[in-house]
Amino acid sequence: MIHTNDRIIKHKTGLLNLAEELGNISKACKRLGVSRGTFYRYKEAVSSGGVDALLEKSRRMPNHKNTDSSTAVST
Repeated sequence: MIHTNDRIIKHKTGLLNLAEELGNISKACKRLGVSRGTFYRYKEAVSSGGVDALLEKSRRMPNHKNTDSSTAVST
């Protein structure tokens, strides 16, 4: 059983814990409204990087304020 106080990953660990309690991944996913693919992605993240790997990662490209726009590629 995984425990955490972080609000962001509490739902994700709750899904993993519920699946463990029920012994059925499909039922746990259906009850929480999450796809099985998402469950396995969470499970893989925990097994490879621990609970901290469940934190949301920003997918936004960095916006560098001091870039030289003359060398930027225009489309």
